[in-house]
Amino acid sequence: MAGSECGCQWPGGVWGLGRFLKETWSKEPVLTVSFAIGTMALLLPSLSPYTKYATMINQATPYNYPVPVRDDGNMPDIPSHPQDPQGPSLQWLKNL
Repeated sequence: MAGSECGCQWPGGVWGLGRFLKETWSKEPVLTVSFAIGTMALLLPSLSPYTKYATMINQATPYNYPVPVRDDGNMPDIPSHPQDPQGPSLQWLKNL
């Protein structure tokens, strides 16, 4: 089925898209605004510096936190103290 038959093709490339948005705005401004807000809500968080630093912190934070257990000397993978540092350092966060 060709795009012109269903009315979903934008002839003229970007100018056709502009014409489509202008017509949509004149017929249904509330829907146009709601779609614009929804599009911005999806796109803008990826541009935020907060997202960058939150991702870096989440990558440096271990998912499993050590649980205090009694070490009988045969557990090399269990830290000696629950607050011993594990995983990558967060020194870069302190230096901001």
